[in-house]
Amino acid sequence: MPNTKSAERRMRNSARKNIANKSAKSRLKTLERNYLEAVKGGKKDEAQTALRAVTSAFDKAVKSGVVHKGTANRKKSRLSIRLSAAAAPAA
Repeated sequence: MPNTKSAERRMRNSARKNIANKSAKSRLKTLERNYLEAVKGGKKDEAQTALRAVTSAFDKAVKSGVVHKGTANRKKSRLSIRLSAAAAPAA
């Protein structure tokens, strides 16, 4: 239990932020999963739309401080590589 008023307030704030962060991360994972399913299914148009949604969501998460900028950039890069690899004909 908190000993001071400020500690009590910080506890409330941290609980509220924890819920918001958890929700944002869950949304990112869902969007990423939907994108990967589209890529695996060979649905190129759907995958491109999903990639735009994932990229946008990662940028918003960075802006609000949920995800580190480098992490988001790495994920976006790897996801876009997947799409271009799937679109390219197998040699």
